[in-house]
Amino acid sequence: MPTAIITGASRGLGLALARALADRSWNLVLDARGGEALQKVAEELSGTTEVVAIAGDVADDDHRQQLVEAARAMGGPDLLVNNASLLGPSPQPKLADYPLDAFRTVYEVNVTAPLALIQRALPVLSQSPQGAVINVTSDAGAEGYEGWGGYGSSKAALEHLSKVLAAEHPELKVWWVDPGDMNTQMQQEAYPGDDVSDRPPPEESVPAILRLIDENVPSGRYQAREDTAAG
Repeated sequence: MPTAIITGASRGLGLALARALADRSWNLVLDARGGEALQKVAEELSGTTEVVAIAGDVADDDHRQQLVEAARAMGGPDLLVNNASLLGPSPQPKLADYPLDAFRTVYEVNVTAPLALIQRALPVLSQSPQGAVINVTSDAGAEGYEGWGGYGSSKAALEHLSKVLAAEHPELKVWWVDPGDMNTQMQQEAYPGDDVSDRPPPEESVPAILRLIDENVPSGRYQAREDTAAG
């Protein structure tokens, strides 16, 4: 069976997608910073499929190497899902007041780490008949929302990186996916004090992502909520 690496898989969209792929008997290599939560996910899914859970920070190169080596031991990777993201300070500051050390950290996690994982996985991904990369982005990467300068600009950089990767590697499918607003911990951190329970659960964004995989659609930007290409 094919093998997927999913970062940020202990909760939110990463967990929802891991569950969906496990139901399809995909082998899974899962990452998250929180080891205890990730282990619970591994225990849940291991009865359905083969799961390797490796806790760590995607900004750490040794950790990234462990993820790729685990996928290679399973015969993959065939799919890399760069889902792990860092919001930055909460509440989010305006750019004029944004701490530059925090800004660099956001870019390290949201832009540099995905590229580094792609570089490590690319030799195998390029040889897989279904080799694909999914970079999880946001409407904040396409729109200029006040207070979203750090996270939003990092997602804009990830989107452009994805476009160039798709142009340079036509043998791969590269999809950058905006899952839409979701009821997640990150959404709550973005709006401290607000009730975000009215947002759709991450599970509602999964069917559109599965469609990309099932139909092997062209590389491009997709909005999960609309389930259509966004250019």
